[in-house]
Amino acid sequence: MNILIYGAGAVGLGLASCLLKAEQQVDLIGRKATINALHQHGLQRTGLFGDFHSPPSQFGAVLDLIDLPDKIYDFILVCTKSFDSPDAARDLAPFAKDALVVLCQNGWGNTEIFSKLFSKDQIKNARIITGFLRPQKHQVAITVHADAIHLGTLFSADNSDESTTDLLPLASAIEQGGIPCSVTPAIGQDLWAKMLYNCMLNGLSTLFNVPYGVLGES
Repeated sequence: MNILIYGAGAVGLGLASCLLKAEQQVDLIGRKATINALHQHGLQRTGLFGDFHSPPSQFGAVLDLIDLPDKIYDFILVCTKSFDSPDAARDLAPFAKDALVVLCQNGWGNTEIFSKLFSKDQIKNARIITGFLRPQKHQVAITVHADAIHLGTLFSADNSDESTTDLLPLASAIEQGGIPCSVTPAIGQDLWAKMLYNCMLNGLSTLFNVPYGVLGES
């Protein structure tokens, strides 16, 4: 599969590492410092699901969509912050063609932003409760994993399993690359559950300056 990672931050690099390990064709869009580091060192993953390194020759890494090779993508994974969604949607709209656009973001409202420029059949969502850190620009460390990555759509009328069949190849590749991943017809429930989880824990974690695990011990 041809897969574009739009946003080469911690989440983007984490997902890219899985897809590269599964021998998929991956290109990344990122900031200059990250792209330079990837060109020099390749992509390195450490942490819970084992070490992996992909040399620079095995993937593409560019600053802008116009710098990408002329290819048709099967999936575009949007891994930017939610506040970047309007710009990301406008940037990708003339480029995506028939690719499925998977929103790998926290918060609520990203789907509504993308639905103004993409068909509902194209827009998919990912629920990720895996912790990624970037020790260096080209490195990602998986530090915590609460549940499998879930993929689905918010636009299924009947919440049937058939609504997720087009995501099965992506889920299989991510899992083959090391992180458990599955499709679900109830992605909306997963996204709301994560939002409640974040709302309850993020504030406390910040106030007490401790990770989630320490909160659970008290």
